[in-house]
Amino acid sequence: MTLGRIARIPGWIAALALLATTTAWGQAWRPDKVTEFITSSAAGGSNDQVARAMQKILQDARLMTTPVAVANKSGGNQTLAVVYLTQHPGDAHFLLLGNPTIFTNHIAGITPFSHADMTPVSLLLVEHTLITVKNDSPIRTMRDLVEQLKKDPESLAVGIVSRGGPNHLALSQALKSSGVDAKRVKAAVFKTNAESMTALVGGHLQVVASSVSSAMSQVKSGNARPLAIAARQRLDLLPDVPTLREQGIESWVANWRAMLGPKGMTPAQVACWEELFAQMVATDEWKKRLELQGWDGQFLRSAEFAKYLEMEYAATRSIMVDMGIAR
Repeated sequence: MTLGRIARIPGWIAALALLATTTAWGQAWRPDKVTEFITSSAAGGSNDQVARAMQKILQDARLMTTPVAVANKSGGNQTLAVVYLTQHPGDAHFLLLGNPTIFTNHIAGITPFSHADMTPVSLLLVEHTLITVKNDSPIRTMRDLVEQLKKDPESLAVGIVSRGGPNHLALSQALKSSGVDAKRVKAAVFKTNAESMTALVGGHLQVVASSVSSAMSQVKSGNARPLAIAARQRLDLLPDVPTLREQGIESWVANWRAMLGPKGMTPAQVACWEELFAQMVATDEWKKRLELQGWDGQFLRSAEFAKYLEMEYAATRSIMVDMGIAR
């Protein structure tokens, strides 16, 4: 029986199946009260969308018998969400939907907290960076953008959510690898990707680097036009949008989304959650959501995810130092 089929059978049977797998862990653990999925974005933001998709699937498929609530702790570019998580040590009823700003905030000295202060549970997906311009922009390709910024790095205003965040790093790395003085490019920081897209359509910006999902409403309405996506291959959602690599430009920043718990979680707690998420990502509903949103599903369990975090942290630090954002 596949995990996807387990998600569609009665909830009590799924619960028994999960309970049976706990015998190898020692004493079984299950959530026994409301679990909070903490997200650093406001309602409707990219992180919030992932958290609410998870909430719906876990409960609709009856993989969980206790409620899940989405706790929006926006502010400080994920800092408030991280601080809130660390206030609940050892309590596996609090999980953070984290992203790479956990790295960038720590590397830049904005916060003392890093991934080392949390318990890695599961990597879920990578949300790629989309680089867009207004639909009537004279810039038609990524190469046009590069040439314009080579001539005058300060000639265009670029919208981002956080300085040193994954979208900013993906664009900066792409420009730097193409010979642009990326440190001189004017970056306008917004609270959300949606706000930066609104500013683009209003003519207040010339370029935006954002998540795919955050740009899609303006792209679909014809107000914005994608130049490139920082991904390994084209997305089915945007089949006509070339990757950076197709245009001879290198950028390999991974804008991952993952679940992290507070420090002090027990092995049984970690094992319970990683198994629940393994069942969730096997459902048809999750796969449909990945395709609809342009998310790249990349599931890893706790041990593999911990190794992934260490490698990504080192790579991110190297990029930020190279860009002059950190020492």
